[in-house]
Amino acid sequence: MNTSVSHIAIRKVTADTVADTDDVLATEEPLEIRINYGKADARIQKNLSVTMRTPGADTELAVGFLFTEGIIRQYSDVKGAFTIPDNIVQVVLKEDVELDLAKLERHFYTTSSCGVCGKSSISAIQTVCNVDAGSDELLIPSSLIYKLPDMLRQQQAVFDSTGGLHASALFDAAGSLILLREDVGRHNALDKLIGAALQAGIVPMDNHVLLLSGRASFELIQKAAMAGIRIVAAVGAPSSLAAQTAAEFGMTLIGFLRGERFNIYTGNQRIAV
Repeated sequence: MNTSVSHIAIRKVTADTVADTDDVLATEEPLEIRINYGKADARIQKNLSVTMRTPGADTELAVGFLFTEGIIRQYSDVKGAFTIPDNIVQVVLKEDVELDLAKLERHFYTTSSCGVCGKSSISAIQTVCNVDAGSDELLIPSSLIYKLPDMLRQQQAVFDSTGGLHASALFDAAGSLILLREDVGRHNALDKLIGAALQAGIVPMDNHVLLLSGRASFELIQKAAMAGIRIVAAVGAPSSLAAQTAAEFGMTLIGFLRGERFNIYTGNQRIAV
């Protein structure tokens, strides 16, 4: 059963007709992320976050979220991650993992539209990149960049049926699709992808290109930076803070990637035009 889509009875109205039919919508449900941490004889369980997401890859989402928020430094910090009834994921950390308690006291409440709503200031949402990337020799031809959106759409089966999901896709330097994750929330799609990459042992992703199916926000650029990604391409527009953040991290940021055209906002040295 595909829980990422929901069927609903609707009435379709046009200028000439009225018809009762069915429609397919992207499923949106809350997910609570819990962590279990501490010494073996004094374990602590904490409810860390609630996010509105599309069901599927929930443990990847939770692990990716913990990583991009700077709560864990690598996948080896995780002892186990599992789902429990009522839309809950519990991530069990190893006994020797030391946590920044200030981060745990931050108020995490995310929605599908905005992952940082309710946080009081820019400083409250900044995290520290802990990834050590390799040498920076990445150079991607513009002809390859042009092809990425079509390659993404060919793989977006759920999006094609609902039109309601964001996607994050990871390509290697030769243009091969490595990972694809979808979600009703763009930040959740990227956390799912990064969580999957952590489990696959391919972080840092400094020799890869990240493609975003929508716009590029500050939060998405920051998450990409946490994973060591150097090139981010977005089908939509970047925000001003996204461009500023990409510049500060030395990243290449591409926006308005449609057909055979795109804008390079930062890091043009990595794109051969």
